[in-house]
Amino acid sequence: MEKVKNIRNFSIIAHIDHGKSTLADRLLELTGSVSDREKKEQFLDDMELEKERGITIKARAVTVTHEYNGEKYALNFIDTPGHVDFSYEVSRALTSCEGALLVVDATQGVEAQTLANVYMAIEENLTIIPVINKIDLPSADVEKTKEEIEDVIGIDASDALLVSAKTGVGVKELLDRIVTDIPSPVSNPLEKTRALIFDSWFDPYLGVRMLVRVFDGSIKQGDIIYLMQSKASYEVLDISKYTPFLKKVNEVETGEVAVIAAGIKTIHEVKIGETVTLENNRTTNSLPGFKPMKQMVFCGVFPVETSRYEDLKKAMEKLALNDSSFSYDPETSSALGFGFRCGFLGMLHLEIIKERLEREFELELITTAPSVSYKVITTLGEELFIQNPDKLPKTQLIDHIQEPFVQASIFTPSEYIGGLVKLCLDKRGRQTNMIYHSTDRVTLEYRIPLAEIVYDFYDKLKSISRGFASLDYEFKDYERSDLVKMDILINGDPVDALSVIVHKEKSYQNGRSLVQRMRKVIPRQMYDVAIQAAIGSRVLSRETVKAYRKDVTAKCYGGDVSRKRKLLEKQKEGKKRMKQLGNVEIPQEAFLAVLDTSDE
Repeated sequence: MEKVKNIRNFSIIAHIDHGKSTLADRLLELTGSVSDREKKEQFLDDMELEKERGITIKARAVTVTHEYNGEKYALNFIDTPGHVDFSYEVSRALTSCEGALLVVDATQGVEAQTLANVYMAIEENLTIIPVINKIDLPSADVEKTKEEIEDVIGIDASDALLVSAKTGVGVKELLDRIVTDIPSPVSNPLEKTRALIFDSWFDPYLGVRMLVRVFDGSIKQGDIIYLMQSKASYEVLDISKYTPFLKKVNEVETGEVAVIAAGIKTIHEVKIGETVTLENNRTTNSLPGFKPMKQMVFCGVFPVETSRYEDLKKAMEKLALNDSSFSYDPETSSALGFGFRCGFLGMLHLEIIKERLEREFELELITTAPSVSYKVITTLGEELFIQNPDKLPKTQLIDHIQEPFVQASIFTPSEYIGGLVKLCLDKRGRQTNMIYHSTDRVTLEYRIPLAEIVYDFYDKLKSISRGFASLDYEFKDYERSDLVKMDILINGDPVDALSVIVHKEKSYQNGRSLVQRMRKVIPRQMYDVAIQAAIGSRVLSRETVKAYRKDVTAKCYGGDVSRKRKLLEKQKEGKKRMKQLGNVEIPQEAFLAVLDTSDE
């Protein structure tokens, strides 16, 4: 096929804020894909949140045309998210490419996320073109950045392209290099039709739209396709390409990237990494690398006003239409009423979903402390996966608990090693490696429980290193730990939404710091409010919110002291009765206090 020779599929690998979206804007501009009238900053990041945070959340694929030596080439640019939470989506997008642009900021050098994704690209045997961006900035150090790329990643950077995505310098040369250096797609002529789904979203008119890369064969409009993981067949209703606006085509062939709609009703029927083949001519070899999406972080989401539960339910349904990696199940809490237990890929994913619910659907939400999925081995030998501390079986039924561990790589200037090693040790980390790439750049490798990373690890890492260190982690396995469930009691009643699972060694200081913070946020009542942290029936720590007190003895002047005592006793009786009837209102800040379990 003559056509395949002129196709180039490539992705951009970059750390957050290294200029990936700006470079994508320049590529669209120089290939004439976007006119001056249609031009806008961060063209491919069309979500308000993506623009605000300067991050890419959803993958995109754009087909542009570039002329080189009198021939026209179709360049399929597959834009990927940069954050560690979305690493599986990145791996599927990289599988769909033959090459990658490694974009490194000339002012900041190589960072952890770049490393993680570039190793993924090397594993997929992609051709990597090093690109040094932001050369227009006065603090840019091109030679040092080249050295870092060679020392840290091990790629020859002597002919790295020097680019300024902002001003457009070097972008034309970059387009030529994509054509000359990245190979064209290769297919097996004996293989039946196979395509890989690397992203999907919901369209209210056509159902689920799937972003696919065709590896072998072709798919035409009207074909019946078969999804190999979901084991379901659908008729192709629409095939389009982003150029960068949707443009209908009748057929998508080997090496091409397109958007297919087949009237699929729910996004959960379409799995990322799924192999698509033709119903009447099925292949038996699915494309390698498929993994089911795995949620790592769980938390309860409740409306502040219980009357808005139905609104929250509708909002969750709408969000879940476009995000198959997010799950929600109804749950009730005696403290917070009706809500949902939600599963997320990581903390950034959790923040994004929460912010979208609050913004797009105008909801006020309370989230409980995020937890991870624990593996509980019962005395009967059963394995249970527990995401909610409240669902933990009774202590006498538990043989032991295992928690998920991750392999974390921290990439940092050497002057911050001391503080970062201490942070990792405080978080129960075990050092597995320490690699000096140069005199001032180090990679620390630690095995750390995921539960310790979920809370405030990233913020502390950034503050210790003044923003220079970067983190990447991947889930390894479950490991046995000495874990206990810590309850928070308010006036003797446990508040289910405040329960947390903690390590036994840290339970005392965690409980102590938590009740101290709770004392500051729970408002005073007409009676004393006791806040206790307890493990089973053993109270670890207690704080008391002192009562407002009316001066009942003000009217006594002179006379016997027993008159005053009688009035005070009477007041005491009234307060006792009030406490039995009273119900303490817990403000939202109290639930946020659980998130910050640091012992400051």
